[in-house]
Amino acid sequence: MAPEHFKSQTKAIISCLFQNERDMFETDGPGSLEDENADVMKIADKLRQLGDLYDETVIQPLMKEVRAASKQQVETAFSNGVESLSKMWVAERAEVVPEKHLLKATITLAIYMKKNCPDVTGVQEAVTSFINNRLASWIIQQGGWEKASLSCD
Repeated sequence: MAPEHFKSQTKAIISCLFQNERDMFETDGPGSLEDENADVMKIADKLRQLGDLYDETVIQPLMKEVRAASKQQVETAFSNGVESLSKMWVAERAEVVPEKHLLKATITLAIYMKKNCPDVTGVQEAVTSFINNRLASWIIQQGGWEKASLSCD
């Protein structure tokens, strides 16, 4: 998978993840664009399920920094929150590949912010950037988004 294709697919998946279920784009039938949209929706739904399993008591303390961040600082604050959450999970379950923890922490924090911090701007871009910079090579090694999202069960 070419890096540019991965980046555009990641942007579409994160955009879909941040949409309300009723706002998802429709697919009219077979065809490359419709099929790709269906794949994006399936992957976003799988990631949404992964992120919905968060423990609010663990995430809430991490949110202070993100809520206080200006738009320019959201990416750094988001990255710091993901790193902290991921490290907690790695300590609990060291047998799981660290990238799986990082992906789960990324999606978990993103969904929490979508639901609880709608006034914080730049989150969707921060999530996309974090994935492209920190997880792209691992996701590509897994065989792409579809296989990586399934491996996180």
